[in-house]
Amino acid sequence: MIQPIRQLIHDGQTDEAIRQLDALIAADRTQDEAFYLRGNAYRKQGNWQQAINNYLEAMEINPKSPAHGAYRMMIDILDFYDKDRYNQ
Repeated sequence: MIQPIRQLIHDGQTDEAIRQLDALIAADRTQDEAFYLRGNAYRKQGNWQQAINNYLEAMEINPKSPAHGAYRMMIDILDFYDKDRYNQ
């Protein structure tokens, strides 16, 4: 069930991937991979806050989740971003 969702995200069909992941999570909130993938889909959409929220959920469920790497990457990018420089 997860592999087709991975493919949807890869193909840019993030709305459909999120819809399917929402259903998986509603059925079982212990699936850290579903939260991780939903975070990836939101990140691909540019919805960084939802991506971070989902990565945090995945990390809470599974301390060894790959969401740790994705979360750190996003925080590093956000820390690097200089609002004064880019919003002139």
